[in-house]
Amino acid sequence: MDTEGLSHVDAGGRPRMVDVGAKVATARRAVAQAVVRFPADVAAELQRTGMRGKKGAIVDTAIVAGTMAAKRTYELIPFCHPLALERCDFAIEFVSATELRIRCEVGITHKTGVEMEALTGASVAALTVYDMCKALSHEIVVAEVALIEKSGGKRDLVAGRPQE
Repeated sequence: MDTEGLSHVDAGGRPRMVDVGAKVATARRAVAQAVVRFPADVAAELQRTGMRGKKGAIVDTAIVAGTMAAKRTYELIPFCHPLALERCDFAIEFVSATELRIRCEVGITHKTGVEMEALTGASVAALTVYDMCKALSHEIVVAEVALIEKSGGKRDLVAGRPQE
């Protein structure tokens, strides 16, 4: 396997944490999203109840869980740097009759990006929605976890496309 372009692999092919010591701290931002798909009857019930279930306020709990996960990404993904996030915001809304979109935006001024923190936040928020709703159906699907935007590093990404 050619490992030349991989930043977390050394010349000998061994895993390593990227050295960011010589980098300049810049404002970094990343937006990730996950989609939760519900069976139509479950989605209708959740919308009717204002996204409240037997376990409580679904969206509020997902925001708390996603924020906690984003802040602890370095504990979950081996080569992520521990970061003191300056911002972690969520937007959670139904974008169709059966699809709930969860967007996580993370920001920091640092030497490394926050893509993994945004992806982790969106993922865990989506998993929390699943957990809080699984009593209604096990046909709920967490899908399309993706990085949507990032800025402040070597390569920016806008609407899922690299920017030159």
